[in-house]
Amino acid sequence: MSYQIELRHLQYFQVLGKELNFHRASEKLFISQPGLSRQIKQMEEIFGVSLFDRTKRKVELTAAGAYLLKEVDFIFSHLKNVKQQVANIQQGKLSELRIGFLGSAAQKVIPEFVSGLNREHPGIRTILEEMPNKLQLELLQKHELDIGFVRVKSFPEGIASHLVHRDTFSIVLPLNHPLKSATFNEIKKLSEKPFIFFSSDDSPHYFDLVMSICEDHGFRPTVFHKSINALTIFKLIEEGMGVAILPTSLQYGYDLKVKFIELNYIKQQTELYLVWNEQNRNPSLLDAVNFVNEA
Repeated sequence: MSYQIELRHLQYFQVLGKELNFHRASEKLFISQPGLSRQIKQMEEIFGVSLFDRTKRKVELTAAGAYLLKEVDFIFSHLKNVKQQVANIQQGKLSELRIGFLGSAAQKVIPEFVSGLNREHPGIRTILEEMPNKLQLELLQKHELDIGFVRVKSFPEGIASHLVHRDTFSIVLPLNHPLKSATFNEIKKLSEKPFIFFSSDDSPHYFDLVMSICEDHGFRPTVFHKSINALTIFKLIEEGMGVAILPTSLQYGYDLKVKFIELNYIKQQTELYLVWNEQNRNPSLLDAVNFVNEA
């Protein structure tokens, strides 16, 4: 019997591919397990490959199934975007741009970018969400984000980048800490203090960069706490639970009892990149990238 692929096949496959359990997948899809099995079998007959390895104990994606799942995720994400873009056109809007960013970009880079883009292209509606580096890159690959602002040095295949800002580092201390200025000897005195770092899992390069600052001052810090959130780090410092080395621009926009002492004599700086997926077909993406390139 000859079948044709329909969206329902892809939906059933997508849910099963994520659940890897026929019972849970059929409950989510509101169909019977035998019905789900038939739909998956039809797909396998159409493609001429096995999409799942099935045993009595577990269900696993084959290599072909794992590849197809990524493509199906893209298809449904793209359909969602098309639906939104069609609605935007109907309402007289040019487009919608989904933007991810780090907290350290929120005080200056993001407001300047959004306000400037709005002046140049007033029809573009921007949706902003603060999120860590790793999540931004993952969502860009899945076409669930149009633009990101990240502090990483290497990018997945297909992700383009443009340097938008360089920033110095500052030592961040409780407001009542006696340190008044940043010199080599003064920073070295902090070697016995507990340090609070951004998570190395989110940005290994950034972690290594801050670690190198400490090593250049003759010590390797004891890292007591890690976080992906700047506000959490500030709160820990405020409570006297450690010190941190952070981008200087993070001092703006927060009303906390911490102080920044800029390390303006060191070679290390942190770089903020605009990133996007080269296969993204959002009509407003090119306008946004060109705006940044020309700024």
